[in-house]
This record gives sequence, structure tokens and C-alpha cells, in this order.
Amino acid sequence: MDAILVAAGSSRRMGFDKMLAPLAGRPVIAWTMAAFEACADVRRVFVTASEENESTFAAVLAGFSKLGGILPGGAHRHLSVWHGLQALGPDAAEWVAVHDGGRPLVTPTLISRVLARARECGAAAAAAPVADTLKLADAAGFVRGSVDRTHLWGMQTPQIFRRADLVRAYESVLAAGGLVTDEVSALQATGARVALVPPDEANFKVTWPADITLAAQVLAARNPP
Repeated sequence: MDAILVAAGSSRRMGFDKMLAPLAGRPVIAWTMAAFEACADVRRVFVTASEENESTFAAVLAGFSKLGGILPGGAHRHLSVWHGLQALGPDAAEWVAVHDGGRPLVTPTLISRVLARARECGAAAAAAPVADTLKLADAAGFVRGSVDRTHLWGMQTPQIFRRADLVRAYESVLAAGGLVTDEVSALQATGARVALVPPDEANFKVTWPADITLAAQVLAARNPP
């Protein structure tokens, strides 16, 4: 399997580039890359980066043997993924994983579990059942009603598909001038079914500065001194 790490975002909510934020002794993006490096099911990993970070990413990730290349990111997430799909080339693996560079707590086990489910069903993605009570609000921020969370899931990554299926899905998105926020959305438009795989461990995206502290605590618990 090949993988694309999407890491070209603006990190507006973080206030600085979260991919290079120090986390337990190494940048966030290095932790994410390390999980894919350690997964026996992964052959190559391509990483998308903002223009200003390409050289820095190349230096940070230089020691990883599975790094296939650092690619320029697009103006939107789906364009970054498209760049990654194009970079896979004619010798691309049958299966491709897309993962948020800002999810450094992903484990090799989860990557393999999602791949196994994708092989069974045609496509799969990490996701977690929504646990919070959900409310509808008006434009002023006042509660208008409740939302039944019984069948609601919060989408995560990795999301894994046959490469040919994902390419066709994105060709349709691009031809229509559409905008999708994850690969499952692109596949849904083709009528494909996508299985959901709940993670066994924390797999949250680093979004706010406090998430760095929380992620460090998770890593410390996983790797006690």
C-alpha cells in the first residue's frame, strides 16, 4: 500500500504551523511519518507541504526510508490529495491510504486494521461514534433543537481505498468544480460503500495548542520510561 500524508494546511486555529510543532522531542509530522514507516503494510509515503515548508519537511523526514517524496500542497485539501495521487506514478500500489499529517497518534496497528477492512469491503476509514450531546443552533448561537447521535460518527484518518477508485472519484470532483473535505465524501458521490473502523487508542487531530500537551501525555503513557 502507498500512503499520502496531507500536511499543507494553514494551521489557522493553532496560530503556527502545527506540523513542525515540537511534540515529545520531534515535530508532529515526524511522529505521523514514523507510524507509517513502522507499518509493514505500507510501501511508500508521499507528504504534501506548503511551499514555505517543503525544504524543512525534507530535512525533518530525511531519515525515513519509506519517504517517496515531498509534494507541493494545493489551495484546498482535496487538491493536495490529487497531487499525491498523481505522484504515485505507473507503479502505484493497488491500495492507497490518505492520512492527516496532524494526527500524530495514529498507530501501525490502526493503519493495518483499516487496510484489512478496506480489502473486505472495498473502502474503509477510521472513525469514532459521536459521544457528545449534539444541539442545533441559530446564527446568534442560541439552541434551536437537538440532534440524534445514534448513527453519527466523527470521521478520522487513515482513509483507505483502491487507488483507481479514488482517482475516478477525484476526477469527478475536479470536473464538477466541487469541494470535499475528505476522501469518503468523494467516494460517496460515486455510490461506493465505505466501512468505518473505530480506533483502539487516541487518534485525534492536533488542532489547538493544548492538543500538543495532550498528545504528549498520550505518547508518554504509550512509551513509559
